[in-house]
Amino acid sequence: MAWPRAIIHVDMDAFYASVEQRDRPELAGKPVIVGGHPTRGVVLAASYEVRPFGVRSAIPMARALKLAPQAIVVAPRFEAYVEASEAVFAVFETVTPLIEPLSLDEAFLDVSASQGLFGEPGAIAASLRDRIWEQTRLPSSAGIASVKFVAKIASDFAKPNGQKEVPPGEERAFLAPLPVSRLWGVGPKTEGQLKGLGLGTIGDVADKEEAWLSRKLGPLGRHLFELSHGRDERAVIPDRAAKSVGARDTFDEDVVGQDALSPHVHSQALRVARRLRKAGRKARVVHLALTYGDFTALTRQATLSEPTDDGQTLYRAALGLLGKLDLSRPVRLTGVSAHGLDGEAPQFELFDRKAPSKTERLNAALDRIAEKFGSKALSPADVLGDQEDEARAELRGRLGVRKHDAQD
Repeated sequence: MAWPRAIIHVDMDAFYASVEQRDRPELAGKPVIVGGHPTRGVVLAASYEVRPFGVRSAIPMARALKLAPQAIVVAPRFEAYVEASEAVFAVFETVTPLIEPLSLDEAFLDVSASQGLFGEPGAIAASLRDRIWEQTRLPSSAGIASVKFVAKIASDFAKPNGQKEVPPGEERAFLAPLPVSRLWGVGPKTEGQLKGLGLGTIGDVADKEEAWLSRKLGPLGRHLFELSHGRDERAVIPDRAAKSVGARDTFDEDVVGQDALSPHVHSQALRVARRLRKAGRKARVVHLALTYGDFTALTRQATLSEPTDDGQTLYRAALGLLGKLDLSRPVRLTGVSAHGLDGEAPQFELFDRKAPSKTERLNAALDRIAEKFGSKALSPADVLGDQEDEARAELRGRLGVRKHDAQD
């Protein structure tokens, strides 16, 4: 029997670590950590063999190595992860155009209209996972439900390498025993507030009247009431338009002074510009982010006289913002992002309205060289020492605002 609405959440299992174990057979079955600098970096992915020791994604590398000193640490290879992700999403596209990526390794799929061709949602999910394995040799898990919120939680229950189905009408019973922290929008502060009201599980929330929750929690009350009953009307939105494009780097060691920082900012501005041109977008606003060694974070912005996708223009604006900050203090992170994006990808016209400028012709040539020979084929002299992997930067751009991709 077809479901009125069917959502599948597919999540690759320990994605980066699984790619490493696939490509290096000697790592199969071993405790693997994919991560960066041993004292300043974070865990990007942890294989299931290392998780019993308490190692999880996003924890500091220093802590992970204390928990599991026997773990094998592998440097990330973002080119390989992007390639694997593209193969996975190509499988998704064989069953539905309604795909909402959340990161390189997970997505929501609306298969409501696909059931006539491919069967019930559970069968579609099983087929997707089988074909992902056949084509990539990577394990995945899936949650199947009538709403996004429940599908996401169901996929967590399915890990590793399984699937969990919550049929229509069973959402509330499935959610009831789970802690309130599993509700979207409930952080540590709200969790404490809910527990103070005697609400420890999602079922406790569902048992309360909506009016009571609204009196106690304000607008959040209605939101939590709906979720606790398994109601989530949000649609799967494919190809969500980006509101900003950014690049940022956390340095292995703190950097001091404008002369040392400007090459990093230059590199970031050039990467942002390439992504803007690739997307056919231009930006009106440039943001500069900076984090000092003591984790104090600052942001500054400048509005441009006209929209641009030129890296040098973005760099000059970002450099002006950088010069207004205290650079005598050690800096651990800088980032450049473009906001106020103007327009979608350009349409072809029969006649050009105007000839491209010298800058536009230069950027087009640089883009062609980068596409053919790699993004580092040509670089300004001041950024040659910037060791940020371009594939990693490209990954961050595709993930939007995420700084580190938590791998489950």
